[in-house]
Amino acid sequence: MYDLLGTLSLIEVSSFVAAPTIGLYCAQFGADVIRVDQIGGGQDFHRLPVNERGDSFSWENLNRAKRSVALDLTRSEGRELLVRLCQDVGTLATNLPPRGFLAHEKLEAGRLDMISVRVMGWPDGAIALDYTVNAGVGYPALTGHGDEPVNHSLPAWDFITGAYGAFALLAAVQRRAATGLGGEVRLPLTDIAMGTVANLGRVAEVVHTGQDRPRLGNAVYGTIGRDFVTADGARVMIVAINERQWQGLVRALDLSSAVAGLEAAFGVSLSGDDGVRFRHRDAIFAVLEKAIAAITHAELVERLDVEGVTHGPYNTLPQAMQDERLFTANPLFTMSNNNPSGLAYPAAGAIATIPQMERTPAVPAPHIGQHTEQVLAERLKLPAGEIARLVDTGIAGIAP
Repeated sequence: MYDLLGTLSLIEVSSFVAAPTIGLYCAQFGADVIRVDQIGGGQDFHRLPVNERGDSFSWENLNRAKRSVALDLTRSEGRELLVRLCQDVGTLATNLPPRGFLAHEKLEAGRLDMISVRVMGWPDGAIALDYTVNAGVGYPALTGHGDEPVNHSLPAWDFITGAYGAFALLAAVQRRAATGLGGEVRLPLTDIAMGTVANLGRVAEVVHTGQDRPRLGNAVYGTIGRDFVTADGARVMIVAINERQWQGLVRALDLSSAVAGLEAAFGVSLSGDDGVRFRHRDAIFAVLEKAIAAITHAELVERLDVEGVTHGPYNTLPQAMQDERLFTANPLFTMSNNNPSGLAYPAAGAIATIPQMERTPAVPAPHIGQHTEQVLAERLKLPAGEIARLVDTGIAGIAP
């Protein structure tokens, strides 16, 4: 946690991953993020993984350092309170549809400089999820072997959208400070995905070649990189991403003669051009496989480290959590004891490191409705009697 956004307040009405990530990243840098949920929790409140009681570990980690207001959004009075909160704060992050009671044009009717950042599926409002978007933009067609698509389990487009959404929100806030103008930022997952694909050069590549890339299995596109197995059965990912690392890999495995043989056989030089090496990757991989299979993992690591070649083991998450650099001695993590699930465990704070500032510990997620009374009094100036009426009639909810 870093106190860099202490003057920013944000209403968040969101579920699942992308939109909550916008609020999470802002909260980790000190913004006052007020999450508004349906009383009892929204559709992601019990999303797996959960404990025996059904408390979601995903929810409580995507909503750290936020405040929680609970309203009955199925009733008009609850929706009206939410609209008033949005207009009072002036900044909203949501994945609710662009048409509805939180439509930007309705909010800005009561506050001209209103800012809304809205995560969507398709630009026209049609539904899409990270997993369908990933299938649609072609990445499962590049992974694995054979003809069947291979999905991956990381919702990458959701997290990229969340990060881009936090950036776009701060850009809109800066514009408002300079001009007094608000506005809506729409973030369709499909556009985030296709824009990112284009930024990686893949659209230009398809236009140039007229076709898609072949499946590469575990090989890295455009360079020499793949998984290999050592004599003692350890599987290691090795990537020689540039000329220096390629030459280091050749020295580490004593492959000068073997590489010279490949160069003579193919009539090419394997020095100085990643593209040439990539085109002859199968022959190079065969040489690497033989050399690596003859030595232990410990010996391989020692040799690669001496030559500065990038490598890493294949871990399960439990194994990764034994690594002091990744986890046990990583200052990113601090013990979190007051989580809604009741489980104490190391939790991630702000992911960035700012050497000039003190990193403060991760802050727990709120209980649903934990700050309802506080926020209604503070932001809407409601008297205690009116807040009590809202709670008694079920319009507002408070934490047990």
